[in-house]
Amino acid sequence: MANKQIISTSNAPSAIGAYSQAVRTGNTVYISGQIPLDPATMEVVEGGFEAEARRVFENLKGVAEASGGSLNDVVRATIYMLDLSHFAKVNEIMAEYFDEPYPARAAVGVAQLPKGVAIEMDAILDLSD
Repeated sequence: MANKQIISTSNAPSAIGAYSQAVRTGNTVYISGQIPLDPATMEVVEGGFEAEARRVFENLKGVAEASGGSLNDVVRATIYMLDLSHFAKVNEIMAEYFDEPYPARAAVGVAQLPKGVAIEMDAILDLSD
């Protein structure tokens, strides 16, 4: 992979496995799945699904900014949830963090996520502008 740059920031949780927070190659940034860990404590945030979702978006924002972009540079995102009944709440929160036009996105119901959290999200950014 030509010009692979590893992105790392203290504004998002450090990796809890064999992966990087994000990898940039050319003008494309691949952000690893973010779960609702507070980057300062590395503990799952308390307060239920909405608090977890907001922390996930904050973590994605931190990594996007560390890569030289913003959430508005996201062209593709995948959201993994234990309970798809939270879909409307995710849409509401996402609209607070992103400007239109929104990125392409998938929402996937899963059986479990790391550390027992209710939501995880990854993203791809295009920084060619």
